[in-house]
Amino acid sequence: MTTGSHKKDPYYTSLTRRMILTIISVSFAPMILVSGSILYRFHVSYHEKVAAHLEELVKKHKQNIDSFLNEKLGEIRFLVKNSEFENLCKESYLEQQLATLQQELDPVFVDLGMVNSKGIQIAYAGPFKLGKAQYSESEWFKQAIQSQYFISDVFLGLRGLPHFIVTVRKSFHGEYWIFRATIDFMAFNNLVENVRIGKTGFAFIVNREGKCQTKPCLDIIPSKTNYMNLLKNGNRDIGKIYIFEAKDDIGKKNIYTSAFLKSGNWMLICQQNKSDTYSDLYRAKKIAALIFLLGGVGIITMAILLSRRMVIHIAQADREKDMMNLQVIETGKLATVGELAAGIAHEINNPVAIMVEEAGWMEDLLEDVEVTENENLEEFQRALRQINTQGKRCKEITHKLLSFARKTDSRIQVVLMNDLIKDAIGLAEQSAKYSKITINTNFEENIPFIQASQTEIQQVFLNLINNAVDAMDKKGGGTIDITSRLEGNAIVIDFADNGPGIHRNNLARIFDPFFTTKPVGKGTGLGLSICYGIIKKMDGEIHVQSVVDEGTTFSIRIPIPKDLLEESSMT
Repeated sequence: MTTGSHKKDPYYTSLTRRMILTIISVSFAPMILVSGSILYRFHVSYHEKVAAHLEELVKKHKQNIDSFLNEKLGEIRFLVKNSEFENLCKESYLEQQLATLQQELDPVFVDLGMVNSKGIQIAYAGPFKLGKAQYSESEWFKQAIQSQYFISDVFLGLRGLPHFIVTVRKSFHGEYWIFRATIDFMAFNNLVENVRIGKTGFAFIVNREGKCQTKPCLDIIPSKTNYMNLLKNGNRDIGKIYIFEAKDDIGKKNIYTSAFLKSGNWMLICQQNKSDTYSDLYRAKKIAALIFLLGGVGIITMAILLSRRMVIHIAQADREKDMMNLQVIETGKLATVGELAAGIAHEINNPVAIMVEEAGWMEDLLEDVEVTENENLEEFQRALRQINTQGKRCKEITHKLLSFARKTDSRIQVVLMNDLIKDAIGLAEQSAKYSKITINTNFEENIPFIQASQTEIQQVFLNLINNAVDAMDKKGGGTIDITSRLEGNAIVIDFADNGPGIHRNNLARIFDPFFTTKPVGKGTGLGLSICYGIIKKMDGEIHVQSVVDEGTTFSIRIPIPKDLLEESSMT
């Protein structure tokens, strides 16, 4: 199975999909729960905060407007209380008092007047010609004659301009008289018109009939349906501040906050678009949604990447498991082949020994006097020497093959490194010649004996030589330089080749089990791992240095025990 072939495998595709869904579900569930809870609590607390803010704002303006009205009424009451009735009926006196009010107390007073019980104004001071004006049919007069103190609604009256009046009823000679003062409408209107809430909020005042008492209402409010409901519901408690949400006639949602003024006769209403009232809340929700969206994209992306990476590791583990199973089978085959090779070598060794002995015996026979005169004597002797030489060589090869085939023998023996290197070279020499590879040696002669497993050390050396041969076989030949030397209390052996080298990305993994750069079926990935384990078991070290297209050097460092080092120095 190749690296990317798992993507086409239905099992790994299904596994990837299940892992992605699991990670997304596990990640999104707590995020949705926590985010929803936090957002809900923020929503509730923000609504409470806005309601408290609007309530406080309306209460403040209610107090300001009530204070303004009561203050104007108080100033007129003070004037009436401290003036003689005869003076209040004189226009000169009223003009003098009006001037005093406008200059020293408050410029909002427009005019003053005294009205008798029949509704006729008998004295007047102000900019309009309202002397002897008849108010008997006026609504404000009918209400004022019934109350000791009275503040009227805004009306146009005789002057044709919006205004309202404050009155004080005075009794003289058993007859009620009304002292009236007109309040500047624009000054009063500015108190309400200047109330601004956010970008769209404004305030206005209506009376019990729903008629507007301030100018903005006439310009902005499209209908009075909503605030008539406020007036109707507000009758239950005139001291309470009411907040509710409703649509106006054009379908826009507004927030209405109201409070009664003037002892329940007027109502102050603050109106604001809902989108403006909760703009910060909507902005926070948008930011939260954006964060949630980005977080969701991040979670989904990480789920996909992590799932694919984990599936890749699982697929790689499955491949390694399959490879391991194949290696177990191959190892069994190799063990069988090794036993077979050992048997064959043993069987070949006996006839070769007999052949060598017979060749020696024939040499002895050729020394006989009768044969010495034969003209082919020298050729016979040359052939017998060749048979003897090649027979000994066959015997040496079978001896080495038998020695290496006994890999189960891990007994610790006293060995000489140079001899073990020569044996390994002898086993690999033929394959090296076939690949046009020259093996050069440079051994230090005074290297001491050490205690080690002969077969395990041979396995390490032969594996390193075979790896170098395999690497340079692709290159079409090369050289392997093997050196041994003594450095301090350790033996150092270098295996250097001028092959293609190892890429630096693979250098950190070459000692990992099952890691191989050879094609599938050509290598097990266990050779260097086994070599690493054998050297580490001897408390030694094995290092590699490689440059691509220049070559590779494996360096083995094996410590010498103190007793063997001292024994070697004494000899």
